[in-house]
Amino acid sequence: MRSAAFAVAAGAMAVSLAACGSAKESGGGSSSSSAKKGDNIKVGLLLPENQTARYEKFDKPLIEKKIKELTNNKATLVYANAKQDASTQNQQVDTMITNKVDVLIVDAVDAAAIKNSVQKAKDAGIPVVAYDRLAQGPIDAYTSFDNETVGKTQGEALLKALGSKAKSGKIVMMNGSSTDPNAAQFKKGALEVLQGKVNIGKSYDTKDWKPENANANMEGAISAIGKKNLVGVYSANDGMAGGIITALKAAGISNIPVTGQDAELAGVQRIVAGTQYMSVYKPYAPEAAAAAEMAVDLAQGKSLDSVAKDKVDSPTTKQVPSVLVPVQSLTKDNIKDTVVKDGVYTVADICTAQYKAACDKIGLK
Repeated sequence: MRSAAFAVAAGAMAVSLAACGSAKESGGGSSSSSAKKGDNIKVGLLLPENQTARYEKFDKPLIEKKIKELTNNKATLVYANAKQDASTQNQQVDTMITNKVDVLIVDAVDAAAIKNSVQKAKDAGIPVVAYDRLAQGPIDAYTSFDNETVGKTQGEALLKALGSKAKSGKIVMMNGSSTDPNAAQFKKGALEVLQGKVNIGKSYDTKDWKPENANANMEGAISAIGKKNLVGVYSANDGMAGGIITALKAAGISNIPVTGQDAELAGVQRIVAGTQYMSVYKPYAPEAAAAAEMAVDLAQGKSLDSVAKDKVDSPTTKQVPSVLVPVQSLTKDNIKDTVVKDGVYTVADICTAQYKAACDKIGLK
């Protein structure tokens, strides 16, 4: 049954994200042009970039599979990836409108820059589901993870790893892109945990979430702080953690905890090897299923009441029907019980020849 896909999200707390400004419209209404459609619908999917492994490997196929399942294999998915270019994504929205999609799922490159395009879709009678990032404009639905909890989970893990060394030196905070509202929420959650308990030597908002930018920032932080004074790094995701760890190795720094997020394969392997302390495991299947079900319901003119149990405020739209999916801290101690158990990776995927000895050491066989 469709409702089973949301069992994992049932425990997510209702959250009202910090909102500013005013909103003339509230989310949740389906357009008159999309009312009472059958299974033969056209769903537009716009994802933000292809450098992070999750979007092409997990999000797109999971969303497409669920949409097909919900529509007896009759729906059509029209897909485009913006490759981290907000202008390109706005043009893609125009193309989706021209193609007369019945509903649009958008993971915004830039949550503010997408606002006018969301309004265009709304004016064309096309409901919009904000996916993973809370896009501005008159969105009809939203699904993501509890982003402040993600930051808190990272902060708590870093404190645990630091132990008695928490205030013996300085940490670096490598936050995500300033154009991504999730990054601000991750940072807020992390700071709620870390402030007063660690000394923050440097903090960066990393352009486009790119590992190479995180690498350059980390090189600058090491130079400014001094490698002997560095005790840990808060990294907002696994891709940046890779760039950070490369910079640490080049400076001869080892055995300091580095956080992450997304449970990317390379990140999991670094956790096995001990160069990265943790990641945040965000199960993509329930998030993708939520987006698919809300999109299909909106396209068919149905209410979201049975699906979206949460309400979230954006800077432009209040009380958006939402599904918030819980997250889990991933360390070397629970790899088997999380990403392996859920079928994200096999042990063989993780424990390649390079990592076999490390896998054996932690009992990952």
